Amino acid sequence: MMENHKYAVVDIETTGHSSTNGDRIIQLAIVFIENNKLVNTYTTFINPEKPIPLFIQDLTNIAESDVEKAPLFEDIGAKVLGMLQDHIFVAHNIHFDLPFLQKELKRVGLPNLVCKTMDTVEFTKLMFPNLYSYKLQDIANELEINLESAHRADDDALATAYLLIKCIDQLMKLPLKTIELLHKRSFQLKSNLSILFFDVLVEKRKQVVSEGFLLYRGIPIKEISDEQHEETDSLSFPETRDKKIELFSKSIPSFEEREGQFELMDQIQASLTNEIEIVCEAETGIGKTLGYLLPAVLYSFQKKRPVIISTYTTHLIDQLVSEEIPKINAILETNVKVATLKGMHHYIDLYSFWQQVQLEDESYDETFTIMQILVWLTLTEDGDLTELNASGGGQLFVDKIRRGSLSNKKEVGANDFYERALRKSEDCHILVTNHAMVMTDQEREQPILTAGCAMIVDEAHQMIHASMSRGERIFSYTNWKYVLGQFGTLDTEQLLQKLEILHVPLSIQIQLEKQYVETIEKFDKAVSYVIDAFLQKSKRNGKSTKKTVALDDLELDQTIFRSVANSIQVFIFSTKSMIDSYSKHVEDEKIQSFINEWQYWIRELVIKVSEWDEIFLQNRVTEARWLEVDTRSIPGSLTVIKRPLNYREDIKKALMTHREVGAVIWTSGTITVPSNRHFITTQLGLGTEIPIYQYKAASDYYSGAELLIVENMPDIKQVSQSDYIEAVAEAVVQTVLVSEGRCFVLFTSQDMLRKTVELIQDTHLLDDYMLFAQGMTSGSRMRLLKSFQRFSKSVLFGTNSFWEGVDVPGDALSVIIMVRLPFSSPDDPLFKKRAELLTKNGQNPFSAYSLPEAVLRFRQGFGRLIRSSSDKGVFIVLDRRIETKSYGRDFLQAIPNIPVKKVSLENMVLELENWYTDEG
Repeated sequence: MMENHKYAVVDIETTGHSSTNGDRIIQLAIVFIENNKLVNTYTTFINPEKPIPLFIQDLTNIAESDVEKAPLFEDIGAKVLGMLQDHIFVAHNIHFDLPFLQKELKRVGLPNLVCKTMDTVEFTKLMFPNLYSYKLQDIANELEINLESAHRADDDALATAYLLIKCIDQLMKLPLKTIELLHKRSFQLKSNLSILFFDVLVEKRKQVVSEGFLLYRGIPIKEISDEQHEETDSLSFPETRDKKIELFSKSIPSFEEREGQFELMDQIQASLTNEIEIVCEAETGIGKTLGYLLPAVLYSFQKKRPVIISTYTTHLIDQLVSEEIPKINAILETNVKVATLKGMHHYIDLYSFWQQVQLEDESYDETFTIMQILVWLTLTEDGDLTELNASGGGQLFVDKIRRGSLSNKKEVGANDFYERALRKSEDCHILVTNHAMVMTDQEREQPILTAGCAMIVDEAHQMIHASMSRGERIFSYTNWKYVLGQFGTLDTEQLLQKLEILHVPLSIQIQLEKQYVETIEKFDKAVSYVIDAFLQKSKRNGKSTKKTVALDDLELDQTIFRSVANSIQVFIFSTKSMIDSYSKHVEDEKIQSFINEWQYWIRELVIKVSEWDEIFLQNRVTEARWLEVDTRSIPGSLTVIKRPLNYREDIKKALMTHREVGAVIWTSGTITVPSNRHFITTQLGLGTEIPIYQYKAASDYYSGAELLIVENMPDIKQVSQSDYIEAVAEAVVQTVLVSEGRCFVLFTSQDMLRKTVELIQDTHLLDDYMLFAQGMTSGSRMRLLKSFQRFSKSVLFGTNSFWEGVDVPGDALSVIIMVRLPFSSPDDPLFKKRAELLTKNGQNPFSAYSLPEAVLRFRQGFGRLIRSSSDKGVFIVLDRRIETKSYGRDFLQAIPNIPVKKVSLENMVLELENWYTDEG
């Protein structure tokens, strides 16, 4: 039996984040656990003797009336302290709950709580390392834990208690060897989980059972059994409408025919059968994915070869595999064999990981990530590192263990996940991959996507971004300093100093140090030279701290960059020769691991110097180069970007072999604009002879939407920027107050976004709302979006780059405000270079590129508003050009036929009030 620890699972709700600054507890809950069972609970509201901010009331659903007659903390502090004694203190993010509670105990004159602690955030990250989020609400949803009202202490504490039990159960399921490896490192964790790891280890050692895991050099890995699939020869495509309805109705009881979906299916079926290339634009509401999956699966059954489906993001790949394929299985009453295949670097290199496990960990992040991976290897079937939710610091470790072309396959053998994925891709019906994989496949001596009988490119317009990213090169000062810093000097605990492990003579060490110091000096000199030239040039760019300048405008002397490249290459040659000479006949595993560490960082340096050469020493007409600097952080913020402008040939070449073997079908929700039907397809390298089929959603799909044009906004060209921003801020505030949040605000400039948000914050008119702003609020795009969805009273500010691919279903979003029509800034270096090339080719940059690009963005922005037929939403345009300029109709024609009203700001408020009254 495991030792019976007593746990007190605690959650508190507060008026804010800082007890020191006067914030107080408004609700406290404790759930007591013994023998892995809930034995008691305690919960109480607490009178904070101060107002509860409205956004806290919104978040917690705790009103002033709930705490009005509740006890003060002084009244219950001693009782709470007594209950918690002799228990292990458990909380979800213990670094908030425990310190807050300790400060409150101190404030009322009570002693500190002395206890062991366990943090369920830390524990969950270890036991379930592949969850997309570690917020309690998201975990509860993913692990099917009941959570009635998130952000209520009683419900949160109960959910956390069940989560603790789930984590303990998961730990018990792990193989003994994994638990041994975890326990060894558990003493470096931030909470006292090592106690639990030890108990489970003792318990496990008593059991003698077959655990069903493979072992790779002592590291357990999930064993994958071959799936059994029945024969599928008897299935055929349902040619008639009645047959389709009959087929769908069997598995979907409330099935309703969607306008356009069956036509889309028929068109894709015809393309597959006749092996021709087509483009299909299917609006939201058509059911595009099922529309192409059904004919693709049936065609694969017939051909006995896979149909390749390429999409843009990992999220979309997961959606296809976990949500859409099961629907097809249900409809066809079969079991479709699906394989996913991504670039080699997505997969773990087991040998490299094993070597890292042999080394001493250097940081908490490294220790923690190793522990996460040890658990993940018992769960993963694919070995795809994107499944792993590692911290920012942990990602640096993950990068060290990615599968590369130089990985030692012999050391891993049949357990190599990438080889496993390749084998699976040769025997499947549907092979799901990403655009990046399709683009890079053309470079391989033996392309690996040649087994397919046809290809479907979903999110087709994103193939342009995939090609652009492939050709993009980025110089990041902080990233360079990190890589260079790994070598260090002889008086720092970095790679050079550790050469004594190999018994390298001191004279060689000193010579290498001299070369290294010289390289660093030249690098720093080059960076200073760039920044000085940049600041001189950008003085005229206004008061914004974030500045962008085209590299070509600086007219830099290339000799200084060539000198850096030469110096790094000399250092690479010397270190590589030295390591190669000392790596022969090494048998000691720890010394071999150290040599591998050296070889890894030399490879990183080779990549870096190649990027340096491409960015600073090669300048092609069809590429744009620019610098970005935040003047508040110099040189740390220095970034230089180089991006190709012509990707047509690259994409054509990537698809060439697929065109030879069968149909190629391009599909997307937005691929045309009214004034230039071939705007995207031309960039994809498709000729005008390739047909474009368009499928519109049913006429009532957008019945819940309307567009408002605010006609009394000032003309930005007639007023100062500050006056225009004031007008924008007022429009945003008025809209948000009426709609009560659930609002996106779209800008074309990060500078205007920041100034508008700052002005709104200064007015305090939206203090009761959560404001999330791209470039101002920390976190990734997905994190900002998740945060926005958590609060009903929230506003999300973003620029053009934020909007593509953002999906907010239901009433989480009800208003989109478009501050300006989404044209690229004429000062954008990428746009300037593109305009220059178009002009040289005799084209008008505005009509050939600027306008269709803006119209497409407008369509995509609108597309975020209505994601199902039951959604309601208002699209507000503050830019008067949509009605005053002749091109304004291009924007209005690009979206579905919905009511368009021109209103003053005052009448817009009345219109919105009526809208929400009707909605209610």
